[in-house]
Amino acid sequence: MRLRSWIAWVLGSAVAMGVHGAPVEPKVSFRNDIVPILSKANCNGGGCHGAMAGKGGFRLSLFGYNPEADHLSITREAQGRRVEVSQPGLSLLLTKPTTTVAHKGGKRFDVGSDDYNTIASWIAQGAPGPRSEDVRMTSLTVTPGERSVRTGESMALRVEAGFSDGRVRDVTRWAKFTSTDETVASVDADGKVQVIGPGEGAVTAWYSSRIVIARITSPYSNAVPAEVYASAPRSGFVDELVLEQLKRLNLKPSPSASDTTFIRRATLDTIGRLPTPDEVAGFVADKGADKYGRLADRLMGSPEFVDYWAYKWSDLLLVTGAKLRPAAVKAYYGWIRDRVADNTPWDRFVREVVTAKGSSVDEGASNFFAVHQDPESMAENVSQAFLSLSINCARCHNHPLEKWTNDQYYQFANLFSRVRAKGWGGDARNGDGKRDLYVETSGDLIQPRTGKPQPPAPLDAPAMDLKDPRDRREVLADWLTSPGNPYFARAIVNRVWANFLGVGLVESVDDLRASNPASNERLLSALSAHLVEQRFDLRKLMRVILVSQTYRRSSAILPENREDRRHYSRFFPRRLSAEVLSDAIAEVTGVPDQFTELNLNDGSTETTAFYTNTTRSVQLYDASVKSYFLKTFGRNQREITCECERSNQPSLVQVLHLSNGTTVNDKLALKTGRLARLLESGADAGRLVDEVYGRALARPPRLEERRAFEDVFREAGPEQRKAVAEDLFWSVLTSREFLFQH
Repeated sequence: MRLRSWIAWVLGSAVAMGVHGAPVEPKVSFRNDIVPILSKANCNGGGCHGAMAGKGGFRLSLFGYNPEADHLSITREAQGRRVEVSQPGLSLLLTKPTTTVAHKGGKRFDVGSDDYNTIASWIAQGAPGPRSEDVRMTSLTVTPGERSVRTGESMALRVEAGFSDGRVRDVTRWAKFTSTDETVASVDADGKVQVIGPGEGAVTAWYSSRIVIARITSPYSNAVPAEVYASAPRSGFVDELVLEQLKRLNLKPSPSASDTTFIRRATLDTIGRLPTPDEVAGFVADKGADKYGRLADRLMGSPEFVDYWAYKWSDLLLVTGAKLRPAAVKAYYGWIRDRVADNTPWDRFVREVVTAKGSSVDEGASNFFAVHQDPESMAENVSQAFLSLSINCARCHNHPLEKWTNDQYYQFANLFSRVRAKGWGGDARNGDGKRDLYVETSGDLIQPRTGKPQPPAPLDAPAMDLKDPRDRREVLADWLTSPGNPYFARAIVNRVWANFLGVGLVESVDDLRASNPASNERLLSALSAHLVEQRFDLRKLMRVILVSQTYRRSSAILPENREDRRHYSRFFPRRLSAEVLSDAIAEVTGVPDQFTELNLNDGSTETTAFYTNTTRSVQLYDASVKSYFLKTFGRNQREITCECERSNQPSLVQVLHLSNGTTVNDKLALKTGRLARLLESGADAGRLVDEVYGRALARPPRLEERRAFEDVFREAGPEQRKAVAEDLFWSVLTSREFLFQH
């Protein structure tokens, strides 16, 4: 008791000033005042008391997502020693973070500080808990929201919260700040931004589970005359918005790519194969002003377009024999392919997936709910696939990087709680693949934290009545595909844009959280509005991109755009995807691949012939098909709904396989291959070099390239010419110009 009296005497003046001194504000709110202080001090962070098991016997909900439970932990546990209502200065809630009493977490604030006094006042008022009638935050803003600042300069941010009682409060000191790009700008705990380098970056401000963004533009030091932007060619709003940003940043646009480079690029990106020599020659010879539009229309009208995009959406929807029986896999893929062939609008495509019912063999889309079999995984994958939002973290607590709360997660997941199925279709080792999907008229998902169900509701949408007998997925589909949905159009626009430009407007492509802003927000918004205006016709979206000068730009690096990584001043080269590269090698060598499917009946390594030797890799509708090449070069395994499942990153294993492996070398040595047929027909050096360059690189060889090979071929004896020709083909097929989209 003497020690406690001494501590009270030491702290008495500070507490008295906070509680009995200057006029005290209205009642301190645990929800709106205390929790933000604990969050800012990181007391409820994952590395401290917000950890799953807490710290030192004291546990808080992560970032304060459960104020009711936090209040109980603070006021009822530890024999009530965490708060001393009669003597606030003795409360562990004050003595620990000020290190008056030993605290492993170190000092979080000082005695007599505003945070200290606020907590002391709350304790003196009786430590009241959160109430249902508490005012709630309705808005959060940051100023300035957008600012151009030169490198080396600084600025201060101000964060304000609006509440349901009409009050607006400066909450800057309780906000958490994070820079999205430390190479452009850094930010300290008080919201002071220091611009470090050129580019466009953003600072996020987090307060009470809400996030706002301040965008920062720092121009490069390049001296680019204004007439460069004024005279730059434009083919529509895409170019206008890209050039507008390049001008703000002083980035000079690279010139247009050559016709041969462009047709190779467009053909690979649109239909997943190399252009034929005849197609290249026809495009180069075409001098019409609308040649790019006609090329886009021809590509999108080809059968290969259907193959390529059906494959892309099969990645997204996880079409795989590892989770479905063969009949279900075939039906699932067939449904997707039919929709691509019919140019089904994206909103209708998604609606049919989300509301699917019936047999997994007759109604292919119903297999989406065989791949995802519980309400939580259904909710998470619908959100990831069609909104590019990962809500998984909110399953256990409020999302630490987004605004989604634990309550919202279970509201969303409860939309799927009545989805039922019977049959063996979801088991890859049993049954015949038939599985009937249906919807019950009752049943709810229990939220573990409360022990009760949350009223079902789409994200940021009104809730349904728990007793409503309708298929809740219909309500979800209405919200999901609504033109007013702020996420739906943006998600698919970003995926399509990344397919053509190599870098998404938001990276990663399926990470559209508020704390991960777009590199060109105006462009993303304009493209999304265009898609809505065109009634979600993806081909019309693709055409706008294909005919733009932005997509036409060469990959040539200029001194004035060397540092650009995401603003499209030039085309960004990237390695061809595993399937497209495999097909390209097969096309140039004239040797199609042969594929087998893993027999999953007993988990053995036995294989069964499944595809013909004329099947292209992008026509493989089952991701469980065995292929060393596709696996080595990063094929999407379709295990989870995430772009991270695919890798286009080069590796040493890939280099060794191309150099010494069977894929290239065996195809070149095969007597039925293109090279063997050319040699047998008596093709000379010029014909050989023209053939491989035209098919692989979509261009004729340069004079020095032609002469170099002709000299070597001429000097080789008859018995060596086959080896020399193989080396020619091998060198082209392993070159960066062939392996990369550029």
